[in-house]
Amino acid sequence: MTTDTTTEADSLHTDLEKKSVRELLNEIHQEDQKVLPAVEKAIPRIEKLVELIYSRMKKGGRLFYLGAGTSGRLGILDASEIPPTFGVGPDLVIGLIAGGDRAIRKAVEMAEDDAEQGWKDLEKYQVNKLDTIVGIAASGRTPYVVGAVKKAREEGLLTGCIVNNTNSELAQSVDVAIEAIVGPEFLTGSTRMKSGTSQKLILNMITTSLMIKLGRVKGNKMVNMQLSNHKLINRGTRMIMTELGYNEVKARRLLILHGSVNAVLIVAEEEKKQ
Repeated sequence: MTTDTTTEADSLHTDLEKKSVRELLNEIHQEDQKVLPAVEKAIPRIEKLVELIYSRMKKGGRLFYLGAGTSGRLGILDASEIPPTFGVGPDLVIGLIAGGDRAIRKAVEMAEDDAEQGWKDLEKYQVNKLDTIVGIAASGRTPYVVGAVKKAREEGLLTGCIVNNTNSELAQSVDVAIEAIVGPEFLTGSTRMKSGTSQKLILNMITTSLMIKLGRVKGNKMVNMQLSNHKLINRGTRMIMTELGYNEVKARRLLILHGSVNAVLIVAEEEKKQ
């Protein structure tokens, strides 16, 4: 069977089983270096999508990632990091995967081939016109994802995608398509490699820039991070010491009292005005 998609094209490297470990590592690294230029070319499209999501989030909208396999897991990974990093609720950025939560750890057979299930999964969240649906699929033709974004677009939701092939069905079905063309994978068809790396980078860019624009960062600091372990409490204490000039004991006490660096900074600002 022939293919006209980049993600399924034959690797540029052959006889892999005959190579030394060093040769394999060097050639994987050689391929990985193609990811950053591909993502850079996509920045104008990423910018457009972020601006549109931001305008909706300011009014209460949410961001949904939808994918299957590696793409779905990457969306869930990014979504799960947002609450602890930026101190927002788990319902602001939501990741969904074909096959449900059990597919996060173990592949669920045929789940990605159901073109109707993606929208059914979204309906459980009572999605509305302020929400954004971003489909993630290296191939750009995963039925679970394509079916969901098509229906979402019909319902008036903003839709976007992250794909690794040009002119895919998914890209043609959304409002803003982000195409990161990283070339054939080192291991033919293994999109967990370069394609997955590009997806992770783009997801980082989308949510980090959104949270900054939504005021969840001060300077370059995560002032709204959840204080879920000693490392983060120590980090928050140092932030307060730097920003306000307090000694460590006072900074830590106020941090624990108010629950976040940002809350301490707000209280200190209010006290200045009095």
